[in-house]
Amino acid sequence: MRVTHRFHPWFGKEFAFVDRRHTWDEDRVSMVGEDGAVTSLPAAWTDIDPVDPFVVMAAGRCPFRITDLLAVADHLDALKVRDVGGSAP
Repeated sequence: MRVTHRFHPWFGKEFAFVDRRHTWDEDRVSMVGEDGAVTSLPAAWTDIDPVDPFVVMAAGRCPFRITDLLAVADHLDALKVRDVGGSAP
């Protein structure tokens, strides 16, 4: 398993996979660290999952998926309605 998070000090290094668990509302993987101790990282910071096909096809040209942008817009609308005290159209 390789660490893929660009800003993590272990970026690009490979580690022995131990297990994967959903803990504290987060998907995490455990691995044997550089010092031989078992440590864990968010699964999203590793290459444990296959690459999203959208990310491959976008090839760096599109940092956001339309479904994610629509979800953010819905969330902002809900916050605006709550702040104003009205109801959604």
